[in-house]
Amino acid sequence: MIDLKEGCFLLIDKPYTWTSFQVVNKIKYKIRNLTKEKKFKIGHAGTLDPLATGLLIICIGHYTKKIQEFQDFDKEYIGSFCLGATTKSFDKEHEVDNTYPTNHITEDLIYKTASSFVGIQEQVPPVYSAIKIDGKRAYEYAREENEVEIKKKTIEIKEFEITEITMPEVKFRVVCSKGTYIRSLARDFGLRLNSGAYLSSLRRTRIGDFHIEQAKQIDDLDKEIIE
Repeated sequence: MIDLKEGCFLLIDKPYTWTSFQVVNKIKYKIRNLTKEKKFKIGHAGTLDPLATGLLIICIGHYTKKIQEFQDFDKEYIGSFCLGATTKSFDKEHEVDNTYPTNHITEDLIYKTASSFVGIQEQVPPVYSAIKIDGKRAYEYAREENEVEIKKKTIEIKEFEITEITMPEVKFRVVCSKGTYIRSLARDFGLRLNSGAYLSSLRRTRIGDFHIEQAKQIDDLDKEIIE
């Protein structure tokens, strides 16, 4: 139930290629059409890249004050890496820029490499990210082909499970702390294999105790009760 007076939150299954901002705008438009209410607060609690799908928490009204609380929850993802190649964005947004040998990569090495990531560590976010540096987003520098130093962030990989190997594709499940970039995990995974890797698919399946099975499709929101 969408309650503009008391506030609420929605669990949305973000579509492929949509930005998180587009999801917020679409829901805002739907609520305005259904309620004729023009002024209300709305925002999302944790960005998903356009090429990722899955759980997105949309906060409305007073619940926008809980955005930070939602962002602090652990996240669970499933997805796949493509081994033996890299891209500038660490995912499929850009074309492959380099290829690397994979003949030395065994299944045992893949499993051991995944295990080596479990724990607290420092991670460098992708240059194609929304991190602000001197008032500009990192991706703005990248698109202008300007070099910029991105500081490392402390993150924690709590679980890293390899679920299927069909070379060069490796499917996985990861549980991680806030601030973790799975695209950076893909890059680092390739490096530890003495090869390359990029993120070929990603789906967020859990945020804290909220699961993707609870999420709604955007087109289903017209069926919600509006107060």
